[in-house]
Amino acid sequence: MSELDLSAKRTVLVTGASRGAGRGIALALGQTGATVYVTGRTVQSGSADLPGSITETARTITAVGGLGIDIACDHSDDEQVRQLFERIESDSGKIDIVVNNATALPEGLTDIGPFWEKPLALNELLDVGLRSHYVTAYYAAPLLLRGDNPLLVNTSSFGGRIYMHGPAYGAGKAAVDKMAHDMAVDFKPYGVAVISLWMGLLLTERTQRVVADEPEKYAALLATAEHPEFSGRIIDALARDPKRMEKSGRVWIGAELAAEYGVIDIDGKVPPSHRDMFGPVTEFGEAVVE
Repeated sequence: MSELDLSAKRTVLVTGASRGAGRGIALALGQTGATVYVTGRTVQSGSADLPGSITETARTITAVGGLGIDIACDHSDDEQVRQLFERIESDSGKIDIVVNNATALPEGLTDIGPFWEKPLALNELLDVGLRSHYVTAYYAAPLLLRGDNPLLVNTSSFGGRIYMHGPAYGAGKAAVDKMAHDMAVDFKPYGVAVISLWMGLLLTERTQRVVADEPEKYAALLATAEHPEFSGRIIDALARDPKRMEKSGRVWIGAELAAEYGVIDIDGKVPPSHRDMFGPVTEFGEAVVE
């Protein structure tokens, strides 16, 4: 154990937490008093085109009652990921919750048009997002096995089922959904729950910048949007559920889990699930031959 005596706290890792969904999830889990490790590439605010940094996120986690620990990590670099878990093991000896959220958002992602007219760099979504989730889970596994009510969450979206932003985005989301299902099979004997969480439209820094340019155009969408902290509150509720293993291996719409657990957004609202608009979650079959 390092000089930081963290063994008695709930230990959490949220990847990609400089801003957006990751930051909100980390703050919500920090409010429970947890030790929350946050990773990302933006160490200091002002060094990226959007506000936020892992330093700022960690500082805010501590201010709201948790212990925030920022670790700079480029999740496209497997060695940096390995070193991240080496540090967490030294500090805490375990992990209770891992949230796989680090995702590349290349320029041109939301452009209108066929994929071959968009930048080839959109395939970065299959590196930081799909592949990095696998690597993170790989190195997290030994520490999750030591955790209390351990939980692994892949953040995802309806893009895993419907056309959204093109084939690179869709393939990445569909793959992390299936990855959660299959990892749950391997983790089941050890009591580690794994889910994929479909989030709704989030009021992130990026979303707010887009909306600011055309507020009337997006007014209806904003009325049903979720604050990033909402997903963190849902993850906290799931981790506390004594029957959480019954939910393992499946894709869940965040708003529907929130309704089941009585979770509300930070503004007191209960966001809709969007199932009526986009359809049901993806379901995967079990092995035919063991």
